[in-house]
Amino acid sequence: MKKTDVILGLDISTSITGATVIEDGKILKTEFWDTRNKKHFPTIYHKGQHIKSKLEEFRSCHKFEHIYVEQSLHSFRSGFSSAQTLSTLSRFNGIVSWMCWDLFSIQPEMIAATSARKQAGVGIKRGDNAKEKVLEFIIDKYPDIEIQYTKHGNPKPGTLDMCDSIVIALAGDKLVREAQIT
Repeated sequence: MKKTDVILGLDISTSITGATVIEDGKILKTEFWDTRNKKHFPTIYHKGQHIKSKLEEFRSCHKFEHIYVEQSLHSFRSGFSSAQTLSTLSRFNGIVSWMCWDLFSIQPEMIAATSARKQAGVGIKRGDNAKEKVLEFIIDKYPDIEIQYTKHGNPKPGTLDMCDSIVIALAGDKLVREAQIT
């Protein structure tokens, strides 16, 4: 009998972290963890503590064999994040990645967003809005996943992070399956 692999995919951010569990190519659970409230999460450490409690909940329900994490940005893009934002994001990515290693005894594998989208089969052409294309992909391929919208018709905060974590988990699943074939 073929061994099944349970995979955790994470899209880590200091504001909202997406998390998805996949087994045998099937999405078992997907959600997001909101840490934007400065009153409840005044520091990066408070945010980390919250993410750790969520990871512990996942640990009580799932036995992971692999963890994939979206690699944090390494370079500037005009009109996007500042050096301080990139540094904070990298620090938080490292904190959560270490928590995964500590809680699950699994070294998380980093995967770039562009590579993950390609592995998962999300077609993005030059000039396309990657976040919109990922959302469309999830809606088309996984109609059972509930997508919530604001009264203005935009995806509610956290939805895109959840969708990104699905793509990370799907990419990890494909990489694991390919490794088993060779």
